[in-house]
Amino acid sequence: MIGILDYGVGNLFSVKKAFDYLGEPSVVIQSASEFDALDRLLIPGVGAFGDAMELLHDRDLVTAIRAFAASNRPLLGICLGMQLLFDASSEHGDHAGLGLLPGRVERIPGPYKIPQVGWNQLQPARRHALTLSLEGEDYAYFVHSYYVRVADDSILLATAEYGVDVPAIVAQNNIVGMQFHPEKSSNTGLKLLKQFAVFPDQSGVARDEKTITTSARGGVERVHFARD
Repeated sequence: MIGILDYGVGNLFSVKKAFDYLGEPSVVIQSASEFDALDRLLIPGVGAFGDAMELLHDRDLVTAIRAFAASNRPLLGICLGMQLLFDASSEHGDHAGLGLLPGRVERIPGPYKIPQVGWNQLQPARRHALTLSLEGEDYAYFVHSYYVRVADDSILLATAEYGVDVPAIVAQNNIVGMQFHPEKSSNTGLKLLKQFAVFPDQSGVARDEKTITTSARGGVERVHFARD
């Protein structure tokens, strides 16, 4: 079961609808007491870093999230949720993050308009079980003014150019982050959410295919997913 964390910030119901569409069991949760029943956890997020961390502390979720990560169950942060996984942020002050990944969140430098709002191309950085579906011409939908300066380049799975190389997908062991909104990223986002739903087991990749058809930026695309 995939738990989608509701802590007062995030586009959680669109994420829930995406998993429903993919046929992957998920549930919206609000408390740490619900973590034990989960196979994997997703942390959404929109807004300011400091406000989001305050909400997590107020709901006694910080320690629980760290314990979940330590259990080696897959954990995914999307958009602001990805940034929260890192050590700290300079957004409107200096704020400590969850400290699950090495790096610091900083404002995107020029020359482009801030915030970045819209589609941007994903540039794969290295092959990984989570990004098997990426072919080098995939686009995702971004909405953000801050980006992560990672302290270890080995966690980079994909970047997006926006004046700087923005870390778009990161992963270290069971901890995963996506700076964009996969639930708003058409078939690219669906493919990545599907990969997370079966991560780290990719044993069915070459065996059985399910065709999923979705409307994507004015057209229709067919995407093949492998299933056990």
